[in-house]
Amino acid sequence: MELKQKVSLDDKYSLDSGRVYITGTQALVKLPIIQRQRDKKNNLNTAAFISGYRGSPLGMYDKGLWDAKKFLKNNDINFESGLNEDLAATAVWGSQQAGLISKSTKDGIFGIWYGKGPGVDRSGDAFKHANCSGTSPNGGVLALLGDDHTAKSSTLAHQSEYAMVDAQIPVLNPSNVQEILDYGLLGIALSRYAGVWVSMKCVTATMDSSASVNVDLDRIKIKTPDFEMPADGVHIRWPDEVLVQETRLSNIKLPAVKAFVKTNNINHSIWSKGNKNIGIISTGKAYAEVRQALSDLNIDETYAEKLGLHLFKVGMPWPLEDSGIIDFCSEMDEVIIFEEKRSLIEDQVKEIMYNQTNRPKRIIGKRDENNKEIIHSTGELTPDFVSEIIAERITKTNKDEKILNKLRIIKQNEPDTAAIQGIANRTPYFCSGCPHNSSTKVPEGSKAMAGIGCHFMAAWMDRDTDLFTHMGGEGANWIGMSQFVEDDHIFQNIGDGTYTHSGILAIRASVAAKVNITYKILFNDATAMTGGQPAEGVPTPAKISHQLFGEGIKRIAVVSDEPEKYGINTNFAEGTTINHRSEIDQVQKELRTWPGVTVMIYDQTCATEKRRRRKRGLMEDPDKRSFINDLVCEGCGDCSKTSNCVSIEPLETKLGRKRKVNQSTCNKDFSCVDGFCPSFVTVQGAKIKKRKVTPASDLPMNIFNKLPNPKEINIEKPFDIVVTGIGGTGVVTIGALIGMASHIENKGVSVLDQVGVAQKGGAVLSHIRIASSPKDIHSVKVGKTSADLILGCDMVVVASSPVRELMNINTTQSIINDHETPVAGFVLDPDHSFGGKRIRQIIEKSSKETNFINAIKISTAMFGDSIASNMFITGYALQKGLIPVKPESMEEAIKLNNMAIDMNLSAFRWGRMAAHDQQYVEKEAAPFMPNTEVNNDEYLLAEIIKDRTSFLSSYQNKKYANIYVNFVKKTIEAEKKLDNSKDDLSKAVAKYLSKLMAYKDEYEVARLYTNGEFKEKLNNAFEGNLKLKFHVAPPLFAPKDPHTGKLKKITIGSWILPVFKGLSKLKFLRGTIIDPVGKTKERKMERFLISQYKEDMNKILEEVNSKNLSLAVQIASIPEMIRGYGHVKEEHMNKAALKREQLLKSWNSKEYDPIASVAAE
Repeated sequence: MELKQKVSLDDKYSLDSGRVYITGTQALVKLPIIQRQRDKKNNLNTAAFISGYRGSPLGMYDKGLWDAKKFLKNNDINFESGLNEDLAATAVWGSQQAGLISKSTKDGIFGIWYGKGPGVDRSGDAFKHANCSGTSPNGGVLALLGDDHTAKSSTLAHQSEYAMVDAQIPVLNPSNVQEILDYGLLGIALSRYAGVWVSMKCVTATMDSSASVNVDLDRIKIKTPDFEMPADGVHIRWPDEVLVQETRLSNIKLPAVKAFVKTNNINHSIWSKGNKNIGIISTGKAYAEVRQALSDLNIDETYAEKLGLHLFKVGMPWPLEDSGIIDFCSEMDEVIIFEEKRSLIEDQVKEIMYNQTNRPKRIIGKRDENNKEIIHSTGELTPDFVSEIIAERITKTNKDEKILNKLRIIKQNEPDTAAIQGIANRTPYFCSGCPHNSSTKVPEGSKAMAGIGCHFMAAWMDRDTDLFTHMGGEGANWIGMSQFVEDDHIFQNIGDGTYTHSGILAIRASVAAKVNITYKILFNDATAMTGGQPAEGVPTPAKISHQLFGEGIKRIAVVSDEPEKYGINTNFAEGTTINHRSEIDQVQKELRTWPGVTVMIYDQTCATEKRRRRKRGLMEDPDKRSFINDLVCEGCGDCSKTSNCVSIEPLETKLGRKRKVNQSTCNKDFSCVDGFCPSFVTVQGAKIKKRKVTPASDLPMNIFNKLPNPKEINIEKPFDIVVTGIGGTGVVTIGALIGMASHIENKGVSVLDQVGVAQKGGAVLSHIRIASSPKDIHSVKVGKTSADLILGCDMVVVASSPVRELMNINTTQSIINDHETPVAGFVLDPDHSFGGKRIRQIIEKSSKETNFINAIKISTAMFGDSIASNMFITGYALQKGLIPVKPESMEEAIKLNNMAIDMNLSAFRWGRMAAHDQQYVEKEAAPFMPNTEVNNDEYLLAEIIKDRTSFLSSYQNKKYANIYVNFVKKTIEAEKKLDNSKDDLSKAVAKYLSKLMAYKDEYEVARLYTNGEFKEKLNNAFEGNLKLKFHVAPPLFAPKDPHTGKLKKITIGSWILPVFKGLSKLKFLRGTIIDPVGKTKERKMERFLISQYKEDMNKILEEVNSKNLSLAVQIASIPEMIRGYGHVKEEHMNKAALKREQLLKSWNSKEYDPIASVAAE
C-alpha cells in the first residue's frame, strides 16, 4: 500500500477536501469551519459564536478551539468560554437575537453550545426559553450534549435526551466521528430551516476516539422539504407572545423538523431485502455496536437477506419521523430496538405503530414479549452483548446452523473476569507534587467533604473526607445537615474553577444560614481534571479574598507553597493572613474555632501545569532535585505520608525495602523532604545522568540497516490492539501515532482512548482497530476475547478484569513492560505488596504468547526519561510483526507529532532492535542503570549472613559482628533439628537481629554519608557541579515545633560532610558511658530492644517445633515493624511492642495452629 506523499497536523483544519485523521473533539472544532466555508460558497456573510463549559466527554473542546484559534479567526468563528453552562446557553441565545434591537453586521450567526450532562441539566431554563424564541434564518444553534454513559469521568452516568424532549429540542445521535461532521451540518441546516435549537449527542466513545474522515465541503447535500410554512415564518422575532411561541413550536416547528428529517434521509433503512422476519432499529453508539455484532456473527447484507433480517438506522431519535418507521416496521414479524440507557425510540415506535393495520407481531426493546428484561437501561451496550441477543432472537424461530454455532461459541467463550486478590490495583491518585496532596489534609478530629474534579479523589485517601455534591453546591448540604448531627463544624473542599463557575453561591448560602463551615478554595491556576484550562475571569487569590469579604466572611487565610511572593503591597481583603503551607494544620485549627463561615485559600499551581509550563519555558524550573540516601532510609514511609506523593517509590535492597525518588515523574514539590528522616538531600546543579545520544552513539546505522522488515499482517478483518498504561505517562500518544501511521497508509483506523479520571495515575486503555478500509470498522471498542495484541505499558492494568476479558488464549499476543511501577496503594501502605510474579502468571495464562521486557528500566537508562518507554515498546511490538503499519510510517508519524522527535525516534528504533537482539540493547543500557534492585526470593541465607556480617563490622567492629554471627548459627542449628526443609526462621533472625544491632544513631548516619557509597550513587544518578543540602533533625540541636513538641528539621549545607566524617570515626564511643549521643530515650530503647530480642529468641529456640515454627518466624520478624527516626520510630516501637505481646501470649498459651507462614512477595 503506497504511502501518502504529504500529511500535516494542520490538515484537519486546513483541508477542505479529501480525508483527514481527526478525533471526535477535533471534528467539533472542524465543524464550524466547514459550515462557515459552505456559507461563504453560498454567498452568505455569516459568523459563528461558540460558548459552553468543559466537562467529560467534552472536557477538551475548549482547549481544541484555543489550539485552532488561527483557523477560527480566519473563518470569523468567535469562541467565548462560558462562566458556566446556563450563562453560556444564554449567550448563545443572544447570538440569534442579533438584529432584533440593533442592526446586525452579519447575514446570520450560527451558535454552538457545549456542556456535559450535569451542565445540560442546569441549563434547562435557558434551553426552553431560547428554543421557544427560535433561531435566525441564516443563524441556527447546535447544542452539544456531552454524555458519559458509564460515568467514566463523572459523578453520575448521564443521558441527556430526555432533557431535550422536555425542552422540545430535536436530538441527533451520531454513531462515529464522520457523523459528528455530517450530523453537525445537518443540525445547523435544520435549525435554520425550522427555527429550533437542535442538539447532538456526544458520547465518550465518539468524542474520545479518532478516525480517518472525509471533509469535502459538498459531502452533505441539504434538501429543502416540501412543507408549508406560515407567511410570517418560524424564526426568532421581537416582540413575541409566550403562548404564540408555544403554539408555533408544537404545531409548526416540530412537524417541520420531521419533514426535514424525511427529505434529507436522516433516518433510513440500511438493509431491506428478503422476508420481513426481524427488523433491527438502532441509533448512535448503539448502532455502531449493532453493526459490529452483526459482523462478529458473520452476517453481511447477503446473509441478512437469507435470514430475512432488516436494519434501520435512526439519526434523529427525537422527534421520531413517522413515515420511515411505518414503512420499515409494517408486516415485520419482529422488531428489535437497540438503544443505550433509557428507551426513547422504543416508546415512539410503539406509539407510531399501535394503530397501524400491518403493525409487527412483536416489538422487542428493553423487555421481550414475556416482559423479561433483555436489554439493560444502565451502563452501555457492547457488541458481545448485542450479538448474543440477535443470535438468540434469530434462532428462536430460525434454526440456522451457522447462527446456532456462533451462539454456542459466544456462551462458551465468556472470559474469566473475576477480581484477583493479592495483586496490585491501579487506581487514580493525585499527581506527583499535586497541591491537593497538602490542601486536602484536615486537622486531627475534623472532617471534610469532597469537591468535584480532582478533589473527589480525596474521598478514597486517608483524608477524613467523605460525601460530595453536584458542581456549585459544595457545602450547601451542610446547611441541611448541621442542625441534626454531633459535629459542629466541617471543612469543604472546592476548586477555583468551581468557585468561579457557581460555587460562590453556595458560600453565600452558607453565610446566610450562619453555619459553621470552612471552605478550602484551592487556587491551582487551572481546571486540572479536564486539561489545565484557566478558570474563567482569571481570578486571583487577592480578588477572591475581596469577593468573600464582601459576602460577609471576616476570617480569610491564604496558605501557599511560596508566601514570600506576596509583598507588602499585595492588596488582600482586610484581615487576610498569609501563611506557608507547612503551617496549614495550625491555620485550619484556628479557622475551625471561628463561628460562621471561614475560608482558606490554598495557593499552589497545579503540578501538571507546572510541568507543562516549565517544558515550554513559561515557568522557572528550579535548579534543585531531591534524592534519597537509601542506606540511611529506614523504609518507614513518613515521606510518603507527609507528601502523599506517587514519585516516592519502593526500592528493594539487601537491607529491605527502602525509598527512592522517581526523577522522571517528580514535579519538584519537595514536600517529601519534610518527612522526618535524614536520608533526604536536595541537589543543585544536577542533571539526570543518561546515555549521550548523538549520531555517533545512537543505534549505529550499519546495525540498524540490517534489521529485517517486520512480517506483514493480513487486515482483511480489523486487527485489534489494546494499549494499557498509567494515566499521565503519555501512553495515549501510542494510539495517536499508530492511528496517524495507518492514516498515512490510507488504511481504515479508529482509536478510542478510555481515560476519564484515570488520567490521574489510573488505568488507561486505548482501543486501536486497523482495517484495509474505514467501512470495515463499526464499533471503536475491541470486543471480548478479540484482542490480537495487548501492548502492555503497565502490567498491572493488563491483569485487571476489563483487559483480561478482551484477551483470548488462542489468538492474543502480549508484549508487556514488566517494570513494577508502584500503585497508589503504596503511598498509604509502605508494605503494600505488588504481586509481580502473580501478575506475570495471570498474563501468560490469558495469552497465546507473551514477551516481557523492562521497557522503563532500559529507556530511563538510555534516554534519562521513562516516557521514552512508550515508543520503545511500540518499536518492539512492531518489529515482532504485531502492529500492521510500516516502520517508516511510524517514523513519519513521530516526526509529525513534533514532540521530542529525536528521543522518540531513537527509542522506537532501539525498541525494534530489542525485539531482534535484546541482549545487545541491554548491554548498551547496563552502565546507565544506577539502581540494581534485589530479588528477595533469590536472596539466600548464606548471602544474607555474609552481607550483614560485613555491614556490622563496618558499623562497629568485627567483635560486634561475631556476636551476630554466633546467634544466627545458634538459630540455624535449632531449626535444622526440626523436620523442616526450609530456613524461614534462620532467615528472619539473620535479617532482624542485624536490623536491631545496626540502629542508626548519629555516628551511623554520618558514616553512611561519608563511606563513599552515597557519593557513588549520587554520581551514578546525576552529572554536573553538584551542590548538596542536608535536611536533618539532630536530637541535640534541632528546634522543637511549638505546636506539636516534635523536633523540626533544619537545612545544612555540604560543609557538614567533613563534620560527618569526623563524627563517624567516633563510633567507638557508641554505647559507652561517655557516649554523648547515647543517653537519649531513643538510644536507650534501641539498645534495650537488642537484648530483649535475644532473650525472646533464646526462649523460642528452646521451645520451637514443627507445629509452632510459623509463629516463631512471626515473632522473629517483629523488628520489621520498627522503622524511622525520632517520634516516627517511637510510634513504630509502640506498635511492635503490642504485636510482640500478642504473639508471645499465643506462644505461651500453646494454643497455636500449624499454619504455614505466607511471605509477602
